[in-house]
Amino acid sequence: MMHRRRLLAAAAAATTLPLLPGVVRAALPAPKGRVVLTISGRIGIRNAGETAQFDMDMLAAMPQHSFSTKTPWYPTARKFTGPLLRDVLAAAGAQGRTLRAIALNDYKVELPVEDASRYAVVLARLLDDKPMSVRDKGPLFIIYPFDADETLRSERYYSRSAWQLKVIEVE
Repeated sequence: MMHRRRLLAAAAAATTLPLLPGVVRAALPAPKGRVVLTISGRIGIRNAGETAQFDMDMLAAMPQHSFSTKTPWYPTARKFTGPLLRDVLAAAGAQGRTLRAIALNDYKVELPVEDASRYAVVLARLLDDKPMSVRDKGPLFIIYPFDADETLRSERYYSRSAWQLKVIEVE
């Protein structure tokens, strides 16, 4: 429980305090399990050298959001669950304008940070309430709520969804 409180406090601090030189920010706990996500670049909260690293338990401890949506990759609507991308970025104190998402197979895509604040973009860790294997586009998948806004049902946003996510570089 204390681990969860520290993580939530770090996320809250990151969203309310400006990043100022010399100001100490809330600490991000070190991952205890296998690292599934590394955030680097323009971040103000680190727990592993110049990066913020997350294990699956850290991501599961954040507030979870779910939605069902149709995608080009599945024949029917699927339910995606995980923390909001904006909450994960806040936990790392992200201060950039662009995100470069890098997948396990080295696929790279850029998306504006603004997408994370404008839309309920989820860093999905569950598909239909089950952990996602690499074979099922896991363990993490940046997914937009395509059915919530007609604007999102376009190649522009489909291409910004990154499955098998391993790294986010903040620029």
